[in-house]
Amino acid sequence: MKPKIAYQGEPGAYSHLCCVENYPDFEPVAYFSFEEAFAAVSEGQADKAMIPVENTLAGRVADIHYLLPESHLRIEAEKFLPIHHYLMGASGSTLETVKRAHSHVMALGQCRLSLHDFGIQAVHAQDTAGAAKMVAELGNTKEAAVASKLAAQIYGLEVLAKNIEDASHNATRFLVMSRAAQVPKFEPAQAYVTSFVFRVRNIPAALYKALGGFATNGVNMTKLESYQLGGSFNATRFYADVAAHPKDPALMLAMEELAFFSAEIKMLGTYIADPFRQDRQVQNS
Repeated sequence: MKPKIAYQGEPGAYSHLCCVENYPDFEPVAYFSFEEAFAAVSEGQADKAMIPVENTLAGRVADIHYLLPESHLRIEAEKFLPIHHYLMGASGSTLETVKRAHSHVMALGQCRLSLHDFGIQAVHAQDTAGAAKMVAELGNTKEAAVASKLAAQIYGLEVLAKNIEDASHNATRFLVMSRAAQVPKFEPAQAYVTSFVFRVRNIPAALYKALGGFATNGVNMTKLESYQLGGSFNATRFYADVAAHPKDPALMLAMEELAFFSAEIKMLGTYIADPFRQDRQVQNS
């Protein structure tokens, strides 16, 4: 029996596509919510979960950084998926017959110029794959969907236009979660990412002092985001990614200083940096 990988959304969602492309030997299993996908792994119904955390155009995925530490799972890998939107319709549809395109508001916003050029009205839907499923069920040549190429295959839709996204750099970062991910062996030449959450002590300039160790020890903090705990404006937790391994002496010193000024630190995982990071840096240099 194949191992299973959980994702949130309808079959054909971009999370589903990321599972298929990165874990072809796993059986992707759809769940309605992120909480259900996390629970499936925690309870042993699935072996891994593929969770989107941020998009280069839309920013971070809502509530994910709150859910990550509460899931009691560990990050074992990161995967980047370039987002390519496809315009698809029922059998017999053409760019001339289609009047409306249904999709998630984010996807429609990312294809605004293309849809305008086609003379097609954008209509908001709950998600991309759900829109494709609806268009297949309607069978109306005036209705189309903006979704992944996988959604077109699953729901038997005809691709009317490929890669209609307005920005070529559109990509989503996913974290692969499991119950007991192991920290990879430290190799100085390898690029790593370590993720953790922390809450600073209630003293003046605590955050400034807590982060000072990363600067003085030359540790690159690639992400730092804050969010409120329990609806309080006084309890703030920070999510951070650093480009280092816990066995790296520089990160060890930085974490010691962080601990001195923090009331809580929770490690979420250490994993090899996806090559996409370096490729994107080369493209932008």
